[in-house]
Amino acid sequence: MTMPIVKTGIESDEAGVIDVLKLAFVADPATRWVWPDPQKYLSHFSSFIKAFGGKAFAYNSAYYFENYSGAALWLPPNVYPDVDPLIALLQSSGSEDAKKDGPKVFEKMSSYHPTEPHWYLPLLGVDPVYQGKGLGSALMQHAIVACDLDNNFAYLESSNPKNIPFYEHHGFELLGKIQINTSPPIFPMLRKPRKSL
Repeated sequence: MTMPIVKTGIESDEAGVIDVLKLAFVADPATRWVWPDPQKYLSHFSSFIKAFGGKAFAYNSAYYFENYSGAALWLPPNVYPDVDPLIALLQSSGSEDAKKDGPKVFEKMSSYHPTEPHWYLPLLGVDPVYQGKGLGSALMQHAIVACDLDNNFAYLESSNPKNIPFYEHHGFELLGKIQINTSPPIFPMLRKPRKSL
């Protein structure tokens, strides 16, 4: 397979990006803790994506492949997810456990964000049909090269423990574990900028 080119998403790409992220996160432990019911997941995850990482389209930091086989939404320094709509969405559509513990999970997540200016990766995903072919790495490399050039930190929370080695391979270090009662563990990770030789 020839590696597709990473493109910068604009508003007209939003639906395709959201669709691939819905496919990529269909078995994600944290996401399905919030919406264990398949119909609720399919109905509400688009709104979650928009509130969590949708600002990336306004800042030219939504990246995708032309065939929408994978996408990543990055938020630049000092730009944050829309937490109030996220909490409202959790309260209106999430599981009982997510309604009770979700706000505390978000609170704990925010406590791990670095104080230094940093790029934040709310969402990165590849369609399961295309996983294991290097697309996730291509999306990641596309963004972290710019982080290194600008001497910026990069930060994320891995909602799936299986993805920790992938992020470590790209220079992220594990900072801890976030877990409230029945919530699945979420792993905050930080990448320090690397100087090029």
